Amino acid sequence: MQLFAIFGDPVAHSRSPLMHNSVFKNAAVDACYTRVHLQDGSKLRETFFALGLSGANITVPHKEAAFEACDEIRGFANKVGVVNTIVNENGRLIGYNTDADGFMFSIEEFKNIKNILIIGAGGTAKALAARFLQEEYHVSVLNRSAARLAYFKELGCECFSWENFELKKYDLVVNTTSAGLKDEEFPCPQTILENILINCSYAADAIYGKVTPFLKLAHEKNIPAKDGANMLLGQGVLANELFLHGTLDKELIKTLMSHSFKL
Repeated sequence: MQLFAIFGDPVAHSRSPLMHNSVFKNAAVDACYTRVHLQDGSKLRETFFALGLSGANITVPHKEAAFEACDEIRGFANKVGVVNTIVNENGRLIGYNTDADGFMFSIEEFKNIKNILIIGAGGTAKALAARFLQEEYHVSVLNRSAARLAYFKELGCECFSWENFELKKYDLVVNTTSAGLKDEEFPCPQTILENILINCSYAADAIYGKVTPFLKLAHEKNIPAKDGANMLLGQGVLANELFLHGTLDKELIKTLMSHSFKL
């Protein structure tokens, strides 16, 4: 039996085991998927091998540590320095990023997107910013401190800290921070966020499974908004395809994973 897992801190909330095990069970794949609560990202590689894993997904806050843990990086992950999917190929860890394409899948219903504001500057923000720029969107990034914005400036994003933020109109604002996951915090000061939301068309949160303060505020202002469930599904389909080396049809994976959201 092949064993797969998701690493994160926190990780108890993750739906990834339900999603992937739904595929394995219903497609008669001899495999199992579990959660691993990992506090120290530098221990990811040794933990991966100690558990005898065939592959893994990585969630906050270890996506950049996962990049460092790999022997080889393929595809889009090379561009952003962020890995959320690892496959064990004969003892070598191969890193991929399926987050960005998963998010593009999740916002297909949002029309006429040209200006995007990303809140946060972690691994998910890096992946999304680079992917948005590929689509020739104008991308702005807002983060608590300016220290983590250098990467985004090099990409060509317009960058702000809370202290120097300049309000503009945005088609879409995306929360990539963990604010609201374990607490009732906003991803930035409430006054700033309220001004952002009344000047945007759509809102999206990378967090799924709960109505975060960010999403609640968007709903109160009658802004079409969605959580990260579709992003989770999109990236999960791509990750499962990598885990099983393309032996299952992508549409079948999507169908079987979708069943798990009814559980």
